[in-house]
Amino acid sequence: MDWAPGYRELAPPVAFRREIHCLWISVTPAHEGIQTPVLPDACSDLIWQSDVGGYVAGPDTGPNPALLPAGTVLVGVRFRPGVGGAALGVPLSELLGQRVDAADLPVVPARRLPGSLPPGEAMRRVAGIAAELVTEHPPDRLALEAARQLGRPGERADVVAGRLGVSERQLRRRCQVAVGYGPRMLSRVLRFRRFLSRIDAAGSAADLAGIAADVGYADQAHLTRESTQLAGLPPAALARARRG
Repeated sequence: MDWAPGYRELAPPVAFRREIHCLWISVTPAHEGIQTPVLPDACSDLIWQSDVGGYVAGPDTGPNPALLPAGTVLVGVRFRPGVGGAALGVPLSELLGQRVDAADLPVVPARRLPGSLPPGEAMRRVAGIAAELVTEHPPDRLALEAARQLGRPGERADVVAGRLGVSERQLRRRCQVAVGYGPRMLSRVLRFRRFLSRIDAAGSAADLAGIAADVGYADQAHLTRESTQLAGLPPAALARARRG
């Protein structure tokens, strides 16, 4: 496994790809700390940090600054939208924008994630615990399917609710438990993640207006409002920052 400085994602075990988006590693350079904003992605994470131990990152609705000392190693498992509430044993609306010690969540065996672990062993344990959590506490399948459908351009919460055979109110309640917020906010965050994926892939050649239209924004002004609220930067500045 590559423990060089930087951030990288790994595919989850095949048996858990419906519930787990990825495993990931983040290593801060030994000679300097970093501060970087974590942007909303509708996911929740089980994380181990060197010298700290295990904690959970709840879903965000705006940029959440992360300050990491020099030489910090993080390993994590990212639960897909709609999975974290059941897996972690708490309505995700209670963890909105929070970073919570694993010991404060009864279903998470925090004692198995001391900060003194070697990183490779920490990754093995975090992956194993996540697999146990999604097996013992399976997700709300309706919320999981709603998240999948709302991830498509042009989908609307009321249409998805009707397609799933529930009222908008019930869909909102179940999303708040499983995802952390209602379907409209979920749709906004997933659309923004589509935009980020496209600008990351395009690099300096990104046509922001064209990408905005493709991923479901009404116009450039709509994208600018959403980017400023969700990332703290207008889209052109955000694109430059991510290239850097």
